[in-house]
Amino acid sequence: MEQDDPAEALTELRERRLGALELLQAAAGSGLAAYAVWALLLQPGFRRVPLRLQVPYVGASARQVEHVLSLLRGRPGKTVDLGSGDGRIVLAAHRCGLRPAVGYELNPWLVALARLHAWRAGCAGSVCYRRKDLWKVSLRDCCNVSVFLAPSVLPLLEDKLRAELPAGARVVSGRFPLPTWQPVAVAGEGLDRVWAYDVPGGGQAGEAVSSRIPIQAAPRPSSACVLGAPVSQAS
Repeated sequence: MEQDDPAEALTELRERRLGALELLQAAAGSGLAAYAVWALLLQPGFRRVPLRLQVPYVGASARQVEHVLSLLRGRPGKTVDLGSGDGRIVLAAHRCGLRPAVGYELNPWLVALARLHAWRAGCAGSVCYRRKDLWKVSLRDCCNVSVFLAPSVLPLLEDKLRAELPAGARVVSGRFPLPTWQPVAVAGEGLDRVWAYDVPGGGQAGEAVSSRIPIQAAPRPSSACVLGAPVSQAS
């Protein structure tokens, strides 16, 4: 019996057109793989959160992290990242001197990944990642807040920030600006743009704040956000 040439068989396999059944099988396999990623990595963090408050995870780019740090660098007090994902912003904040730096993330797989990154960077004992719903985190002792959230939840986030942040605190929002607050500084362009907002010494956050941008220098923090002030770790 004449044996098939392996090279000819491979060429024939490459040139063969997929039939309807094979296309269906390929599509089903791709869908199953996508569902597995969703079920293992994303769904665990969504089960306890109402649909209107759910935010899909999209990691910040290196340029976005750089812009966030440019608007927070040198500021005293506790820094938190709400929806910290794989922890890249928290780790970078700690490295540039923003301490303590804490990330809040509900998805357990992302929290584990963030802790792995911190361990590999030699910062496992210095940065903190907590598995917690960002909507249940108290911000009353926070001086610097970073958020990369979907525009659908930003109006609700404004209410939380306004009610809880101390005077002199700064909020940096990535990808999308807060809908009603006036920024004091803007860094980057396009999808890499981030906006900074300061909580004034009196009145509600986001009001009576200059709308002239970009302004890179941070105003002097109030007594509520001073270097060396006692910081409590929410559990």
